[in-house]
Amino acid sequence: MAHVFISAAHKSSGKTTLTLGLAAALARRGLAVQPFKKGPDYIDPMWLSLAAGRPCRNLDFHLMRREEIVASFARHARAADVSLIEGNKGLYDGLDLHGSNSNAALAALLGSPVVLVIDARGMTRGIAPLILGYQAFDPSIRIAGVILNNLGGARHEQKLRAVIAHYTGVEVIGAVPQDERIAIVERHLGLVPSNEAAASAAIVQAVRERVEQSVDLARLLAIAARAAPLPAPSCEPAAAAAPAGGARLRVGVARDAAFGFYYADDLEALAEAGAELVPIDTLRAERLPEIDALVIGGGFPETQMRALEANAGLRRELAEAIEAGLPVYAECGGLMYLARSISWRGETARMVGALPGDAVMHRRPVGRGYARLEGTPEASWLPGGEGGIAAHEFHYASLENLPPGLRYAYRVARGHGVDGARDGIVHRNVLASFCHLRGAGARGWVAPFVEFARRQAA
Repeated sequence: MAHVFISAAHKSSGKTTLTLGLAAALARRGLAVQPFKKGPDYIDPMWLSLAAGRPCRNLDFHLMRREEIVASFARHARAADVSLIEGNKGLYDGLDLHGSNSNAALAALLGSPVVLVIDARGMTRGIAPLILGYQAFDPSIRIAGVILNNLGGARHEQKLRAVIAHYTGVEVIGAVPQDERIAIVERHLGLVPSNEAAASAAIVQAVRERVEQSVDLARLLAIAARAAPLPAPSCEPAAAAAPAGGARLRVGVARDAAFGFYYADDLEALAEAGAELVPIDTLRAERLPEIDALVIGGGFPETQMRALEANAGLRRELAEAIEAGLPVYAECGGLMYLARSISWRGETARMVGALPGDAVMHRRPVGRGYARLEGTPEASWLPGGEGGIAAHEFHYASLENLPPGLRYAYRVARGHGVDGARDGIVHRNVLASFCHLRGAGARGWVAPFVEFARRQAA
């Protein structure tokens, strides 16, 4: 299983852009390219999936056990010619002193050679101690090559190549000039998602062409071919076994420019649990289709709030279905959509109104990073277990004007949630939270939600 880990010295080095260019360039050669993304991220995987032509998979120490990471990686990498793992932040950045959840730790776990992306703006001889330091910090990590990014020109490139060859012995496999034409627009949560970018295919093509001109793809493949063999994984538990016989449960999934934050593994786990996935465009669908349950993931409803408000018929039917007992699982943007309104940049738009609160966007994050939740008796269908529920959150919104006496599914042990102490509003058969949970796996939300919905439909 040929694979390589694309990391960087620090965040905002351009590794996401370069990784999607590499994926697109290798796929254009006729290779089956499997992208992976380290950490809790929805947006980068959307771009990587588009570039590679196959779903990107997330690998995360907080949400997954080590054996689950190895099993998931092996399962999907085996079906590809080459796998690209994009890191998050810098190679050695992590939550704890020992870097147990860092990119380097993931590269070590998977036996991945590392290609380091270096933002070379303003650098000359100083690039040598940077690379030497990264080599020496953990000798077990094999930095097999570097890609120089944001170069100032041919002379700049020549100087850097000479310095790196003289002092480090690390191979330079790519040198990419600074080019604003291949930059992907960013907003408050990072890159604009590919499901919103009207010219996403053209952007991927432009990045691919630049990578093909600037990176030695043959050398990259040679590095990937030298990856260490993976240890034999134990099988990752399935989300749930679909019941034999009978009609499949119809589960609506909101998927459009407002809602697109879904892990591929979670959607597949829904299908494996016996759900027939029914896509719903909340911006354009005039009626709520016949469904037994609904999932509304995160996204950017604030950027689409006028279109969401204008689709009054769907909002009304959804509110009525919720009051009639429709099981709904909603995260972050989905929670905001179910609220009474969304306010952003001095404007307010009406939403579904199933939950008695108003979502207000702020200039700075309200909740950001890894979270840990503890289930309450209100979370009757959620899996419990020792150590609580691993989650993550990244939202600029808060819920205001909430009445007293609301029911909550979680106590927040780490993170912010709705109010710093609680998250997961429970109303009728709705569970709506700011925190994102893993759906697949033995302790994911998918299997118990499908079973809960099945009981309600019986």
